[in-house]
Amino acid sequence: MAFPERFSNLPDYAFPRLRKLLDAHAPGGEQISMTIGEPRHPMPEFVGRILAENLSGFSVYPPNDGTPALLAAISGWIARRYRVDVAENRLMVLNGTREGLFNALVAVCPEQKRGKIPAILVPNPFYQVYAVAALAIGAEPVYVPAGASTGFLPDYAGLPAEVLDRVAVAYICSPSNPQGAVASREYLAELLALAEKHDFKIFADECYSEIWREAPPAGILEVAQEVGADPERVVTFHSLSKRSNLPGLRSGFVAAGVETMARIRQLRAFAGAPLPLPLQKVAEAVWNDEAHVTASRALYQEKFADAEQIFSGMQGYQAPGGGFFLWLPVEDGEEAALKLWQQTGVRVLPGAYLSREAGGHNPGKEYIRVALVAPREETQRGLIQLRDCLYD
Repeated sequence: MAFPERFSNLPDYAFPRLRKLLDAHAPGGEQISMTIGEPRHPMPEFVGRILAENLSGFSVYPPNDGTPALLAAISGWIARRYRVDVAENRLMVLNGTREGLFNALVAVCPEQKRGKIPAILVPNPFYQVYAVAALAIGAEPVYVPAGASTGFLPDYAGLPAEVLDRVAVAYICSPSNPQGAVASREYLAELLALAEKHDFKIFADECYSEIWREAPPAGILEVAQEVGADPERVVTFHSLSKRSNLPGLRSGFVAAGVETMARIRQLRAFAGAPLPLPLQKVAEAVWNDEAHVTASRALYQEKFADAEQIFSGMQGYQAPGGGFFLWLPVEDGEEAALKLWQQTGVRVLPGAYLSREAGGHNPGKEYIRVALVAPREETQRGLIQLRDCLYD
């Protein structure tokens, strides 16, 4: 039996590749994992109590789109954070934003754009679901470099007009994974103008929006409101995984224009996995609380400061504007990750595992991604060993 050819050139997922690279070799010291973006700060203290109070909710099917109370909590958070009013018919609860980033493309991407195969713009490097979603629907992922020369954000405006005219959706992540680059208001406004000119939607992955160093990053919803953009141009995704240290809750949301959301909700009715009611009750309380977010962000800011001190004066080091990764330059990411593991036991991810070769070059090949998610002391030890092994 034949398998779909569109997935034939898809690389293995990053972490199986990393295990294949490292696990045949003994670690050179106490193991410190700095690979996966799994927050390890304390989750809100009230989570267990609310979950226990609502266990009976596991006995019923949850609403596909989210409970009215949870949608109201999300709408309220958007209003406080971005000063934008988003009605509940423009929102849907997600079972983790990966589901939304994939299924929203299935729901809204046309079979053709101007009589041709639609193009999906993907920053390179990128969160791998963007490309897989494009391939799954038979669209063409267009990998656009997001390197130092463009501020680690993709220069979509620099693409040829004939490519832009085929674009159905452009993915953008701010703060970006893995580089931690923050899109300015000007960048987002220009992207909205480009989308209007060439008639495509923007899928804004803003899962790291609440982890920042100096100032809250601008959001696509507020910039769209400021410039008077069509709400149907914008689809944005948020998560409690990073904001609230709850990756296992699998709770996020998508916001879009009314017509776009109707299509996303329609697909969800047939192919989605709604969040169980007890988890929706937890999510409702978490979106309504900001104190735990402020406390967690302060812990990240301490680790940002430690990294700046540890790598002070290192050529090529650039502190991230947001998120919780360092994107560190090396000669070869795989060689550096293997050397670091064999000599110190510190485990990091080669940047090439988050990128695709395009134009004969993989823009992540000369980087490693380092997650600052562990407690501060453990993170300090890992960064010092990394510096002494790879840069001294």
